Amino acid sequence: MHIFTEVAEEHAHHTELPIPAEAFGILALVGLVAALLVTYAFRHIGSSH
Repeated sequence: MHIFTEVAEEHAHHTELPIPAEAFGILALVGLVAALLVTYAFRHIGSSH
């Protein structure tokens, strides 16, 4: 059992985020808005025949 706690403690030291947590939310929001804009740009492609 000691080896599992040792591994867990070692893993706990490496869980720091490289950027602030709020930045992950902002990046996700920007990525989803970009995907929305790309999707919106191609909204009439299927009916152009």
